[in-house]
Amino acid sequence: MSVRRTLWRLCGLLLIGVCRAAHAQQSTPVDNIPTLPETEVVAEPPAVTPGSNAAAGQNATFFNANSFDAFTSPDRRQTTLGTTSSASQGTFGRADIEYRPFARPAEVMELVPGLIATQHSGSGKANQYFLRGFNLDHGTDFAVNVDGVPINLRTHGHGQGYLDLNFLIPELIDHVDFRKGPYYAQDGDFASAGAADISLSQGFPQSYVKLGGGSYDFWRALVVDSSEFRQGTLLTAFEFQAYDGPWVLPENVQKYNGVMKYTVGDDEFGGSVSLLGYSNRWTATDQIPRRAVEAGLISRLGFIDGTDGGRTARVGVNTQLWSRDNDSETTLNLYSTYYDLDLWSNFTYFLDNPVDGDQFQQSDRRFTSGLNLQHTYEANLARNTIGGQVRNDAIPEVALLTTTARVPNGVTSDSKVYETSYSLFAMQELTIWEKVRPSYGLRGDIFHFDVTSRSTPINSGTDTAGILSPKASIAFGPWAKTEIFTNWGLGFHSNDARGVVIQVDPADGVTPVGQARPLVRSHGCELGVRTQAIEGLTSTVSVWNLDLDSELLFVGDAGTTEASRPSRRTGVEWTNFYTVNSWLQWDVDAAFTHARFRDEAPEGDHIPGAIGTVLNTGPTILLPSGFFWTFRTRYFGPRPLVEDNSIRSNYTSLCNMAVGYQTRRFRASVDFLNLFNSKDHDIDYFYTSRLPGEPAGGVDDLHYHPVEPFGVRFNLAWMY
Repeated sequence: MSVRRTLWRLCGLLLIGVCRAAHAQQSTPVDNIPTLPETEVVAEPPAVTPGSNAAAGQNATFFNANSFDAFTSPDRRQTTLGTTSSASQGTFGRADIEYRPFARPAEVMELVPGLIATQHSGSGKANQYFLRGFNLDHGTDFAVNVDGVPINLRTHGHGQGYLDLNFLIPELIDHVDFRKGPYYAQDGDFASAGAADISLSQGFPQSYVKLGGGSYDFWRALVVDSSEFRQGTLLTAFEFQAYDGPWVLPENVQKYNGVMKYTVGDDEFGGSVSLLGYSNRWTATDQIPRRAVEAGLISRLGFIDGTDGGRTARVGVNTQLWSRDNDSETTLNLYSTYYDLDLWSNFTYFLDNPVDGDQFQQSDRRFTSGLNLQHTYEANLARNTIGGQVRNDAIPEVALLTTTARVPNGVTSDSKVYETSYSLFAMQELTIWEKVRPSYGLRGDIFHFDVTSRSTPINSGTDTAGILSPKASIAFGPWAKTEIFTNWGLGFHSNDARGVVIQVDPADGVTPVGQARPLVRSHGCELGVRTQAIEGLTSTVSVWNLDLDSELLFVGDAGTTEASRPSRRTGVEWTNFYTVNSWLQWDVDAAFTHARFRDEAPEGDHIPGAIGTVLNTGPTILLPSGFFWTFRTRYFGPRPLVEDNSIRSNYTSLCNMAVGYQTRRFRASVDFLNLFNSKDHDIDYFYTSRLPGEPAGGVDDLHYHPVEPFGVRFNLAWMY
C-alpha cells in the first residue's frame, strides 16, 4: 500500500470523526451508562458475566487526567480479599491497559501473570502463546471469550484451538477476568492452563478520534463514537491499520475492523446487541534457518519464500441479556460468527519438493453459533450456580493444499466437518463459615464429530464422546489481610475431529494411522496465598501442578495425527501489584515452571518449547499535570528445543516505553518498542529443512523469527 493512499484514508477517517463531532455537540452527553459503586466487587464464582460492570468503571473517560482516579479505580489489578476461589485468578481493566505500549493487540493478554504472546509469522496470523510451561501454539490450552463468544476454533485448518485476537481493539476493552488452572466449572474446552473473559465497553462519556504512525510504515486510525440512541447507548468504532514492518519483504498489512454495540437497560435488567466485522491480509516473513543467515544468504530480517502470507475475515453478531437482584443473577448469551482464513506457509523450503518448493495452503471456512445460559442464586447458606452451553461449528471447508507461489498444485486433505458440543455445569460456594469458604462444582460435556473427507473418503466418519470434570476449592481467611487457597480440578481439551475419525495417512491414502482421543484429560492442583498486609501492595504466591494425559494430536501442517506423550508441569508464580502513592504504581510478575514428559523414552523427557522462566515488570507514572510514563521489561528464559535437551534456545528480553501528555480532550504519546534494540528471537524451533543446492534429506538446524528492531510510534487522540 502506498503512503499516499494511506494518507488519503486517514484524512477520510478524520473527516468522519469531525462530522460525528458536530453531530455529538447537538446530542445529549452519555451519562446514564450503569455502574456499580466502587466498593462493590462481584465474587467468584460466578465469573463476571455479560452486561456486568463489576470490577470496571464504565464512566471512566478515555483520558483520566484531572479526574485522577486511574490508580484507585476498581478496574485496577487489585483483588479484594474474600472474593475469589483461587490465588491465580483476577481482573485487569482499562486503567491497566491505557498507558501500556503494545506492538500487537494480543499483547494485552500479557497482563495475565506469566503469559507470553509472541509471533513467528506475519502480523495477521494468530499469536503464539506460552503459559504455565505450555507452548500453547496458537491457543490449544488457553481459552478466551470476548463478550461471552468463544474465540478458540475447533478443528481449525492451522491448529486445534486456534486463537486469533488480531481483531481486538484494545481501547474498547472494559475489563478482563482471568483464571488459571482447571478449577472452574464454567470453563470447559481449551481451559486446562487457563481462561480469560474479555468484556468490551458499553459506551464512553465522550467520543474520540485517534491517529497513529511510526517506524516501518506503521499507520493506524481509530474512530470511536458513543452516544445516546433512543432508550440506550450506541457505541461504534472503526479501525484501519497498515504496516510493512522492518522485514526485507514488506508485510503490506491491510487491516479493517469495525464494532457496533447497542446497550439498553441498567445493571439490574438489560441487554446488548453487538456486530463485529474484521478483515486482514498480509505477506509473511516466517521463521528462517540460522545457517542461511550465517552464510550470508539472507539477513536476519530476510526471507526464503517471498509468497508466504495470508488473508482472514470475521463477521459476527452477539446478543447478551441479564437480570439481577439482591439474591440472584441470570445471564443469557446468543452468538453467531462467520470466519474464514487462507494461510500460505513454507517451513521446510525444498525438503519434500526440490523443484517447486514445500509451500502449503491451509484454508478454513466456518459458521460458529451457540448460547451460554447461567443462573446464580442464594439459598440454604450457599451461593449456587447452574449453567449450560451449546456450541456448533459448521465447517464447509477445512483443507490442506500443496502450492507454489500460492497457486495450488495438489490436495493433501479436504473435508467438511460438523462439530457440536453440549455442556452443563453446577457450582456451589458454602457461606456457613466466615473464614472458611469451600466450593465445589461438576461439569459435563458431550461432543459429536461428523467428518466428510472429500479428498480421502475412507477418512470420513462420526464419533460421540463425553467427559465429566469435577472441581473443588477451599479458601481460608482472611486473617491479617491474608488468605490461603487450595484448589483441585479435572479439565480437558478436544482434539481435531479429523484426527478422531482418521483411518489412513491422507498424503498417500494407504498408510494406516492411529486415531486421536476425542477428549484429552488434564489434572490440576494448586496451593496459594494472597496478602494485602502491606498498604497498597497485593502480593500472591501460588504453587501448582498440571498433568496432561497421553494423546494423539492432529497436525494441521501435515494433515495427519502425531503421537504425543503424557506430561507433567509443576510451577511457582509470584505476582505483586504495588500502588506506591497517588502517582506511581509498580508491578512484578514472575513464573517458574518445571516441565517433563512422564514416560520413559530414548529421546529424553524434556518438552520442546516449554519455557521455564517468565518475568514481566515495570512502573507507571501518572501526574496530575497530565504527564504519564510507562516502562516495561519482558523476559522469557531459554527452553529445550529437543527432548534430550541437547539443543536449547537463548532467552529473550525486551524493553518498551511510553511517554505522553493528556488533557480532558487531547492526548499525545510516543511508544518506544524494543527500546534497546535487542537482537533476541520471538520464537525458536529445531527441525530439518532444505535450501537450494543442499543434499537430499535436508539439514537439521535452528529456525527462528527475530524480534522486531527498535521502533517508534506516535499517537494523537482528540476527544469530542
